[in-house]
Amino acid sequence: MEPAEEPGALGFHGDEEIIEVVELGPPGPDDLADEMEDVDFDDEGADEPDAEAWETEEDDEGVEDSMEAQDDSEVTFSLHSASVFCVSLDPKTNTLAVTGGEDDKAFVWHLSDGELLFECSGHKDSVTCAGFSHDSVFVATGDMSGLIKVWRVDTKEEVWSFEVGDLEWMEWHPQAHVLLAGTADGNSWMWKIPSGDCKTFQGPACPATCGRILPDGKRAVVGYEDGTMRIWDLKQGTSLHVLKGQDGHQDPLTCVASNHDGSLIMTGSVDCHAKLINSATGKVVCVFKTESIAPKPPAGEGEEAESNSVESLGFCNVMPLAAVGYLDGTLAIYDLPTQSLRHKCQHESGIVQLLWEESSAVVYTCSLDGAVRLWDARSGKIISEYRGHSAEILDFAVNKDASIVVTTSGDHQAKVFCVQRPDR
Repeated sequence: MEPAEEPGALGFHGDEEIIEVVELGPPGPDDLADEMEDVDFDDEGADEPDAEAWETEEDDEGVEDSMEAQDDSEVTFSLHSASVFCVSLDPKTNTLAVTGGEDDKAFVWHLSDGELLFECSGHKDSVTCAGFSHDSVFVATGDMSGLIKVWRVDTKEEVWSFEVGDLEWMEWHPQAHVLLAGTADGNSWMWKIPSGDCKTFQGPACPATCGRILPDGKRAVVGYEDGTMRIWDLKQGTSLHVLKGQDGHQDPLTCVASNHDGSLIMTGSVDCHAKLINSATGKVVCVFKTESIAPKPPAGEGEEAESNSVESLGFCNVMPLAAVGYLDGTLAIYDLPTQSLRHKCQHESGIVQLLWEESSAVVYTCSLDGAVRLWDARSGKIISEYRGHSAEILDFAVNKDASIVVTTSGDHQAKVFCVQRPDR
């Protein structure tokens, strides 16, 4: 890990240093929604030329044939006939889930009993992205070939669809009916829903591998396969900051995250580094490197070095902590004021994703061994572990009050786990 220029402070390059953080208070949802109404969307409705379809491979590495038959789940959703790639919970009521899978299907269903509400039909490729709008009015589903559909939840009717190049990621705006997506041709697309007014943000000529709308609703951070990162002004359609070369990553970006007020961004990459960035200046605050966690012995003759990369990362809302999950199974908890490693929590299999509880210092991980684990970031100790899948977990979601975890897996199932504990 490279220290900041002045230890103990969140240092930036040059003489810049945070002296005082003044909280102006975020604009209200109505203000942001109104502001998104003012965005000039061009009539860029032309379909992108077809790119080569992604090929999926069966990959059972890290999954034991003899996984325990233990099942801690309360509800199992079994309508998918292949691996279930993605899950999202409706933020308004926290009673519905949407899942998408390798069977080219997406379903909206009830968490309480696993009963189907409706199928999001019409996809012709694996559904890899799915999510509810901020107010749960709409649900969007996107498949690998780039077909995106939006449904109105109360009427169960499709209200909009659009086709782009191969889809990499998709996300709803936090306060408006606006959808953002990144594609393999390097473009990021933004649409008003359901009118379909469209705007594009042209990146480098390589896939836009990950993206996130910042909490202010006015900017988005997008990471690319060439190791660069851009912060976009959504209203103007301009690039505010570009990180490339030494400031960027040496390999493709895998994930991006921001803290609760959007002042800090973290990026993760195949190069095993996680970078902390000031979103206002675009400057790198520090770099978290795997060498600072545990140097790996060199591979012996005839042995292949184990591959590793940053798979997921996120900020704690209630303490100045950040978590980074690695493919080698390491969960690293970093202390932001000192930019130092606070805890290292080891998993036997690679971490697929991590999520923080909204109002506590508890971080959840799911991994290739099919288990969900809850960790206390203050002590670095495991709180609890939940099992039920017979294959790797591919995605998971936590509801707002952290009482329920919903997982999806290569075993064709989604499961609902109750994780509320009186002592937390």
